[in-house]
Amino acid sequence: MDIENRILRRHEYRNSSLIAILQDIQAEYNYLPKGALKKVAEGIDIPFSRVYSAATFFKAFSLKPRGKHLITVCLGTACHVRGGPKIVEQIGRILGVGPGDTTKDQKFTLETVNCLGCCAIGPIMVVDGKYFGEVTPAKIDSILKKYEDNSKKKKVLHDKRG
Repeated sequence: MDIENRILRRHEYRNSSLIAILQDIQAEYNYLPKGALKKVAEGIDIPFSRVYSAATFFKAFSLKPRGKHLITVCLGTACHVRGGPKIVEQIGRILGVGPGDTTKDQKFTLETVNCLGCCAIGPIMVVDGKYFGEVTPAKIDSILKKYEDNSKKKKVLHDKRG
């Protein structure tokens, strides 16, 4: 049984579970493939346009493959004034991507948002749900290295075990 059918079955093919179904599909693929959206529409018997509308309405969903690590930078007023755009530029220089893009190695995706609700400690950078406050361009390299090093450590541990 394919992933989509397994997820649809888990949600008992209820169209009221559309968002939860899309969340589960995104957790599997790290984005929402068009083919999966079509299967969802057929599986819960609703128009494809309704599935597509939900998938594009919520910022949490992506129709493009995302990297292993999601980087979000706040560009709301407080963060903008405190240097948010410079944070985005520096991340872009280091990773070679712009907002909405994913690195070629599929390791990082860079996104921007208008507010994260942490105005007092801006500019804010979030990586995989971990918040970094009062970020400066000089701090970015060391933040990103933590995520590159984690994947290397896991590989070394995996290699030693087996």
